Amino acid sequence: MNYDNYFNKVAKALKPSGIRKYFDLAASMPDCISLGVGEPNFVTPKVGLDAAIKSINDGITRYTSNSGLMELRELISVYMKERYGLTYDAKTEIIATVGVSEGIDVAFLTILNPGDEVLLPEPCFVSYAPAVLLAGGVPVRINCKKENGFILTKEMIEENVTEKTKAILMCYPNNPTGAVMTKEQLADLVPSFIKHDLLVLSDEVYSELTYDGLRHISIASFEGMRERTIVFNGFSKGFAMTGWRLGYICAPVELEEQMLKLHQFIIMCAPTQAQYVAIALLKEGLKTDFGFVKDMCAEYDRKRKYLVKKLAEMGLDCFEPRGAFYIFPSVESTGIGGEEFSERLIREFKVCVPPGNAFGEAGYYHIRISYAYAMEQVQKGMDRMAEFVDLLKKENHR
Repeated sequence: MNYDNYFNKVAKALKPSGIRKYFDLAASMPDCISLGVGEPNFVTPKVGLDAAIKSINDGITRYTSNSGLMELRELISVYMKERYGLTYDAKTEIIATVGVSEGIDVAFLTILNPGDEVLLPEPCFVSYAPAVLLAGGVPVRINCKKENGFILTKEMIEENVTEKTKAILMCYPNNPTGAVMTKEQLADLVPSFIKHDLLVLSDEVYSELTYDGLRHISIASFEGMRERTIVFNGFSKGFAMTGWRLGYICAPVELEEQMLKLHQFIIMCAPTQAQYVAIALLKEGLKTDFGFVKDMCAEYDRKRKYLVKKLAEMGLDCFEPRGAFYIFPSVESTGIGGEEFSERLIREFKVCVPPGNAFGEAGYYHIRISYAYAMEQVQKGMDRMAEFVDLLKKENHR
């Protein structure tokens, strides 16, 4: 039987995730230290766990409404207003999704026609380009440079926009670089978005994780941008809820009602118990100024500072991350690219970090290190990596 005759051509042509093979290899190696996954080492705060258990004991195991529990959407509405100055109607402009990933997929399926172009500032999360392709669109990659702090500029937009460009997907704080855009830098982009009538898809799932006194600013908060912006956020990263799979979309009602149709057909609704966890955490956070989030963020910051110092001691050029929980050092000084570096590091020293080119060619000489892990694990991994870097230096001088 020729199975090739049955495959979707776009799906078959997709390359596997550039980071998955390293995770699989790490899982098969005893004593391998993984610093590759963007998953908090914290347990979901107890008030959330208790809410999940209560909902189960109370027999609340049915579907919710397609958009999610009204109480959850009302709390998201309050949260977005208080934290980011954004106003969304809980009834018509918020949808609870199965993580941010589902939200992005639904958005692209809703807005793209065959051949529509989507600008993707890179380095970026590995699923963005496949999501565009599977929706019939054309990803147009924009190379953001370390020398510029990995930020997007209006010049980059103007150089890459065409008559076919419909949208741009941007993520700040950024995965994998940790870059954060300031209010002034974001404001500089707005005239180009409006001039070219672009929809802006803004992945803000790391919005709670910023450092050095920076606060996240949403592109939707600028004049003229709310009407053309789809904001994606969720509970995985800032609230330590990765396994619960809960995100949400905030957008004008005209966009939201079309996305809701696809969400209904594809998913039905987000997981019921996860919604009760999020309700409890939002209630607690709004009462306590999100102290539990601040505590987690402070621990990430401690590891961030350690890594910046440790990588500098190794002689690796490293952009200092200002958000998320990743650091994206250049390994060019070792004489090899990021992919060879990652391959040898895991096989010879049992440390797993994905290569930067998994997130776009802009990351060719980079690796991504996640500091969402326990400090002991981060330190042990960096000690091994320092040995590897010393070995590469010796090889270069033979």
